[in-house]
Amino acid sequence: MKRTRLATFEVVKAVGVGFPDVEATTRYDGSPVLKIGGVFMAGIATHRSAEPDTLVVRTSFEEREWLLEDAPDAYYITEFYRKYPLVLVRLAKLDQDALRDLLSVSRQLTLPKARARPTVRKSGAGRSVSAGPSRRRPAE
Repeated sequence: MKRTRLATFEVVKAVGVGFPDVEATTRYDGSPVLKIGGVFMAGIATHRSAEPDTLVVRTSFEEREWLLEDAPDAYYITEFYRKYPLVLVRLAKLDQDALRDLLSVSRQLTLPKARARPTVRKSGAGRSVSAGPSRRRPAE
């Protein structure tokens, strides 16, 4: 059975939103991302150090090292991304089963961060307003 290779974020989005709590949205620069409760899970890599058609995915440092060793044709890292628990993925080298596994791990790593984040609601003016405690200094 021949495995179909991924070519676009639309396939990533279709697989990602199949997981509970995952939403497809855009970053401030308009690039597509997957998030859980407003917390980044995966998206198109936009830094100039990344190759075209590259997905950036939350992972652990340990998992990243394993992926880089196991499939260096599909997974890579640049100096810009090295300090973050992320891995870069060449979409053209990834099949749908590998994508599903990668996003499943990313979701598991993102869930605790999303649950720890204060709930955000929209104000009447369309601005995001935190329901958590204010981080502003009290007026003197």
